[in-house]
Amino acid sequence: MLDQAAESDKGEGLVYVNRRSLVKLKEQAERFTLRAIRVSNRSSGTHLSRFRGRGMEFDEARLYQPGDEIRSIDWRVTARTGRPHTKLFRDERERSVLFWVDYRAPMYFATRGVFKSVLASRAAAMLAWSANHQGDKLGGLAFSEQGHREIRPGNGDRAALNLINLLAESSRNKPEQTSPTLRRAALTNALARIRRVARPGSLLFLISDFRELDTDAERHLASLACHNDLVLLHLHDPLEADLPKAGWYTVSDGQRFICFDSAERALRERHQQRYIHQQEQLERLCRRHRMHLLSCATDDDLYETLRLGIGGRAV
Repeated sequence: MLDQAAESDKGEGLVYVNRRSLVKLKEQAERFTLRAIRVSNRSSGTHLSRFRGRGMEFDEARLYQPGDEIRSIDWRVTARTGRPHTKLFRDERERSVLFWVDYRAPMYFATRGVFKSVLASRAAAMLAWSANHQGDKLGGLAFSEQGHREIRPGNGDRAALNLINLLAESSRNKPEQTSPTLRRAALTNALARIRRVARPGSLLFLISDFRELDTDAERHLASLACHNDLVLLHLHDPLEADLPKAGWYTVSDGQRFICFDSAERALRERHQQRYIHQQEQLERLCRRHRMHLLSCATDDDLYETLRLGIGGRAV
């Protein structure tokens, strides 16, 4: 099995990425656009819809009028005045595309293909090059249990390369194993931060395995979805969905080793149900708040997954 201890054997490409390899994705990424969602995955639990397009900048609040969208209500002004008010926005020339990328300890794992952290870096880079080709602003936030680093939205190849550098550096900074509590706090804090940074009308790609997603995290996602397009790219290893064929196996996080017998029926059922529960939770969340959910395994063809899932047409 490929695990964290395999870095010395497998090296670049499977367990970490560098700037050069992410830059090479530019030509391939420019073959599709980010203008629509074409969900072909039956398990996605989302809607066929188009992205809002260019960004919107807050202009003013006015009294609510019949036909106004509930999501546009300005709750602060409504609470202050006692009368419902609606937010009005004006078009911006450019849309901001933000990337929220998970580099917590569980992302440094795979039994097939590449580490989830590598897949996350490649996905963000490919989507960033596509957005850059369309003239969108690019920004991002990479986070782990040790904190986060962010890049404010900017234009052109310079902004794209700044994001590429962030992804490559974050991929190499493999964190130590931590508790679920710390992982949960890291995810929630990173969502709170991107919520403060994102301007209304932005397109957000949240790339993670979404472990330790709690009610606080869901609250931040719901708030983000009110005025932005959100795409949740759920990364997973095949082992996380289903145990391998009957036999004894050893897995490691680079520090600890665990042996298990996959022939044990109760173990297989518990393992599978845990994954199914997480998937159903994500699907319900996306349906409720009209977010787009796309799944990609560590051994999937990333380009095809993004091209079909994001609805990009060849250009």
